[in-house]
Amino acid sequence: MDRFIKISTDIKMSKAIIKTEKGEMTVEFYDNDAPKAVANFKKLAKEGFYDGVTFHRVIPNFVVQGGCPNSKDPATAHLAGTGGPGYKIDCELDGDNQYHDRGVLSMAHAGRNTGGSQFFICHSRTNTAHLDRNHTCFGKVIENVDLVDDIRQGDKIVNIEVLED
Repeated sequence: MDRFIKISTDIKMSKAIIKTEKGEMTVEFYDNDAPKAVANFKKLAKEGFYDGVTFHRVIPNFVVQGGCPNSKDPATAHLAGTGGPGYKIDCELDGDNQYHDRGVLSMAHAGRNTGGSQFFICHSRTNTAHLDRNHTCFGKVIENVDLVDDIRQGDKIVNIEVLED
Protein backbone atom coordinates (compact mmCIF):
# COMPACT_ATOMS: atom_id res chain seq x y z
CA MET A 1 0.00 0.00 0.00
CA ASP A 2 1.41 3.36 -1.04
CA ARG A 3 1.33 6.09 1.56
CA PHE A 4 1.56 9.69 0.60
CA ILE A 5 1.99 12.71 2.76
CA LYS A 6 0.00 15.68 1.59
CA ILE A 7 2.12 18.79 1.60
CA SER A 8 0.20 22.01 1.84
CA THR A 9 0.85 24.32 -1.07
CA ASP A 10 -1.43 27.09 0.13
CA ILE A 11 1.08 28.65 2.49
CA LYS A 12 1.52 32.24 1.44
CA MET A 13 4.65 34.18 2.37
CA SER A 14 5.04 37.54 0.68
CA LYS A 15 8.19 39.65 1.03
CA ALA A 16 9.49 43.18 1.41
CA ILE A 17 12.83 44.95 1.50
CA ILE A 18 13.39 47.26 4.45
CA LYS A 19 15.87 49.89 3.27
CA THR A 20 17.72 51.74 6.03
CA GLU A 21 20.60 54.19 6.17
CA LYS A 22 22.81 51.24 7.15
CA GLY A 23 21.70 48.83 4.41
CA GLU A 24 18.85 46.61 3.32
CA MET A 25 17.22 43.52 4.75
CA THR A 26 14.66 41.27 3.10
CA VAL A 27 11.74 40.08 5.18
CA GLU A 28 9.29 37.28 4.56
CA PHE A 29 5.81 37.78 5.99
CA TYR A 30 3.69 35.29 7.89
CA ASP A 31 0.65 35.93 5.68
CA ASN A 32 -1.28 32.90 6.95
CA ASP A 33 -0.53 33.32 10.66
CA ALA A 34 -0.96 37.10 10.89
CA PRO A 35 -2.97 38.26 7.85
CA LYS A 36 -4.25 41.50 9.42
CA ALA A 37 -0.83 42.59 10.69
CA VAL A 38 0.81 41.74 7.36
CA ALA A 39 -1.87 43.55 5.34
CA ASN A 40 -1.59 46.60 7.60
CA PHE A 41 2.22 46.73 7.41
CA LYS A 42 2.20 46.31 3.62
CA LYS A 43 -0.49 48.99 3.22
CA LEU A 44 1.47 51.48 5.32
CA ALA A 45 4.70 50.64 3.48
CA LYS A 46 3.08 51.14 0.06
CA GLU A 47 1.67 54.50 1.22
CA GLY A 48 5.16 55.64 2.27
CA PHE A 49 4.16 55.85 5.94
CA TYR A 50 7.48 54.35 7.09
CA ASP A 51 9.67 56.51 4.82
CA GLY A 52 11.91 58.61 7.07
CA VAL A 53 10.84 57.20 10.44
CA THR A 54 13.64 56.25 12.80
CA PHE A 55 14.38 53.26 14.93
CA HIS A 56 13.52 55.16 18.10
CA ARG A 57 14.09 52.31 20.55
CA VAL A 58 17.18 50.12 20.38
CA ILE A 59 17.98 47.72 23.20
CA PRO A 60 21.11 45.63 22.50
CA ASN A 61 20.55 41.87 22.58
CA PHE A 62 16.78 42.46 22.65
CA VAL A 63 15.07 44.52 19.92
CA VAL A 64 15.21 47.44 17.50
CA GLN A 65 11.89 49.26 17.27
CA GLY A 66 10.56 51.72 14.70
CA GLY A 67 7.41 52.77 12.91
CA CYS A 68 6.38 55.82 14.95
CA PRO A 69 5.47 58.78 12.73
CA ASN A 70 6.50 61.21 15.49
CA SER A 71 10.12 60.22 14.88
CA LYS A 72 10.14 61.81 11.39
CA ASP A 73 9.99 65.44 12.47
CA PRO A 74 12.54 67.00 14.84
CA ALA A 75 9.70 69.02 16.41
CA THR A 76 7.92 65.82 17.50
CA ALA A 77 10.95 63.52 17.90
CA HIS A 78 10.67 63.75 21.69
CA LEU A 79 7.31 61.95 21.29
CA ALA A 80 8.84 59.04 19.36
CA GLY A 81 7.27 55.80 20.49
CA THR A 82 3.85 57.31 21.19
CA GLY A 83 2.42 57.68 17.68
CA GLY A 84 0.66 55.51 15.18
CA PRO A 85 -1.48 55.55 12.06
CA GLY A 86 -4.64 56.82 13.80
CA TYR A 87 -6.24 53.41 14.28
CA LYS A 88 -5.55 50.15 16.12
CA ILE A 89 -5.39 46.54 14.95
CA ASP A 90 -6.10 43.37 16.86
CA CYS A 91 -3.36 40.99 17.96
CA GLU A 92 -3.08 37.68 16.07
CA LEU A 93 -1.53 35.22 18.48
CA ASP A 94 -2.75 31.77 17.45
CA GLY A 95 -0.52 30.94 14.47
CA ASP A 96 2.38 28.51 14.36
CA ASN A 97 4.99 31.27 13.98
CA GLN A 98 4.36 33.20 17.19
CA TYR A 99 7.86 32.87 18.65
CA HIS A 100 10.30 35.76 18.95
CA ASP A 101 13.48 34.33 17.44
CA ARG A 102 16.37 36.26 15.91
CA GLY A 103 15.18 38.42 13.02
CA VAL A 104 11.46 38.11 13.78
CA LEU A 105 9.26 41.15 13.07
CA SER A 106 6.56 41.74 15.64
CA MET A 107 3.93 44.39 16.32
CA ALA A 108 4.68 46.77 19.18
CA HIS A 109 1.71 47.83 21.26
CA ALA A 110 0.68 49.53 24.49
CA GLY A 111 -1.59 46.64 25.50
CA ARG A 112 -3.48 43.90 23.74
CA ASN A 113 -5.18 44.99 20.49
CA THR A 114 -3.54 48.43 20.43
CA GLY A 115 -0.98 47.93 17.65
CA GLY A 116 -0.92 50.19 14.61
CA SER A 117 2.33 51.00 12.86
CA GLN A 118 5.14 50.40 15.34
CA PHE A 119 7.08 47.18 15.02
CA PHE A 120 10.23 45.64 16.37
CA ILE A 121 12.83 43.17 15.14
CA CYS A 122 14.40 40.75 17.62
CA HIS A 123 18.16 40.51 18.06
CA SER A 124 18.00 36.95 19.38
CA ARG A 125 15.84 34.37 21.11
CA THR A 126 17.52 35.29 24.40
CA ASN A 127 15.31 37.55 26.53
CA THR A 128 12.29 37.39 24.19
CA ALA A 129 10.24 34.37 25.34
CA HIS A 130 7.94 36.59 27.40
CA LEU A 131 6.82 38.26 24.15
CA ASP A 132 5.56 34.98 22.62
CA ARG A 133 1.79 35.05 22.08
CA ASN A 134 1.66 38.53 23.58
CA HIS A 135 2.87 40.44 20.52
CA THR A 136 1.95 39.45 16.96
CA CYS A 137 4.89 37.98 15.02
CA PHE A 138 4.21 38.83 11.38
CA GLY A 139 7.45 38.12 9.55
CA LYS A 140 11.14 37.33 9.68
CA VAL A 141 14.33 38.76 8.18
CA ILE A 142 15.56 36.20 5.64
CA GLU A 143 18.42 38.17 4.07
CA ASN A 144 21.02 40.33 5.86
CA VAL A 145 19.77 39.66 9.40
CA ASP A 146 23.12 40.90 10.75
CA LEU A 147 21.99 44.43 9.84
CA VAL A 148 19.76 44.31 12.94
CA ASP A 149 22.94 44.30 15.06
CA ASP A 150 24.22 47.45 13.31
CA ILE A 151 21.10 49.57 13.77
CA ARG A 152 21.38 52.33 16.37
CA GLN A 153 18.79 54.60 17.93
CA GLY A 154 17.98 57.38 15.46
CA ASP A 155 18.88 55.41 12.32
CA LYS A 156 16.29 56.01 9.61
CA ILE A 157 14.16 53.74 7.50
CA VAL A 158 14.60 55.13 4.00
CA ASN A 159 11.83 53.08 2.41
CA ILE A 160 10.07 49.74 2.60
CA GLU A 161 9.54 48.12 -0.78
CA VAL A 162 6.78 45.52 -0.82
CA LEU A 163 7.57 42.83 -3.36
CA GLU A 164 4.43 41.92 -5.25
CA ASP A 165 3.12 38.39 -4.85
